[in-house]
Amino acid sequence: MKSPRPFLMLWTLAVAATVAAFVLHLALRGRNVELGYDLGKSHGEQGRLREVKRVLELEAASYETPQRVEIVARTLLGMQPPAADRIIPVNGLAVGPVRTPPPPEKSVPPAATAARAER
Repeated sequence: MKSPRPFLMLWTLAVAATVAAFVLHLALRGRNVELGYDLGKSHGEQGRLREVKRVLELEAASYETPQRVEIVARTLLGMQPPAADRIIPVNGLAVGPVRTPPPPEKSVPPAATAARAER
């Protein structure tokens, strides 16, 4: 008579292998679902950051307009337009009273300066 031992051992080994494969499948499936949730959160965060970037670009563009610069200068910095006597025309067209530049300082020739340094 043959002993049922080899069959029982093979059957136990097959069941153990099947259980191990099923547990591994569940663990991998759980990890896959977890990664799917993380990916969804990342896509949501990416969309939010794109919207924030768009808003910040619009805000930065609004800061570059002359009207915005004038508002900031008047309100936050307390600046006022310059008086007419403080305006110096660059292109030669006089807008207000013409301001004459101060006379140039008299320069001493380099030879005279060297002679003074030797004394």
